[in-house]
Amino acid sequence: MDIHKILTLCDHTLLKPDARWEDIKELADEGIYYNTASICLPPCYVRKAKEYVADRIKITTVIGFPHGNQTKDTKVYEAKKAIEEGADEIDMVINIGALKSGDTDYVLDEIKEVRKASEGHILKVIIETSLLNDEGKLIMADIVSKSGADYIKTSTGFTGGGARVEDIKLIKENISDELKIKASGGIKSIEDAEKLLEAGASRLGTSKIVKICKANDKR
Repeated sequence: MDIHKILTLCDHTLLKPDARWEDIKELADEGIYYNTASICLPPCYVRKAKEYVADRIKITTVIGFPHGNQTKDTKVYEAKKAIEEGADEIDMVINIGALKSGDTDYVLDEIKEVRKASEGHILKVIIETSLLNDEGKLIMADIVSKSGADYIKTSTGFTGGGARVEDIKLIKENISDELKIKASGGIKSIEDAEKLLEAGASRLGTSKIVKICKANDKR
């Protein structure tokens, strides 16, 4: 697959806890230069980043990040605030403990509430595949399909696991036709990106693809 096409499907990401504004500016400059789908950054930088990029690139931010165990009301507030400050897309983490406790009604209701709060903006739901068995992944494929969200997303990248081709295939076979997949976490090469896209992902969350392109440009 053409590298330029892959870049247009990447959310160029920086979510490290020690990320400085200088780092966010660099992220934005890279995302604009390489024409990525968006830049994904911490909520505290959304307003400043929006002022910096204007309409040159879309801004994605995260809520309930990285563990997902904030209250439902907190996540709704985070989503509303992020959009008010300029976020174009929202990536939310589910309440993984509630899911593992069998409280699927809570998980679905929480996503629906965040969907309402983010109406008119793309919503991606992070299910943290590395913490789920196949049954849990299938349950979440069904829940997110019913929620009104735009994407189901594999990972935060903070639990030691990431996107796997077999998970993308499993999810793809068990979601609604309207729901898309964002593969995120552990994408370290162009080959990784190609395999995940071929398996059924239509968006990638990664910081590595732009770095690879930058390194190639310097040669």
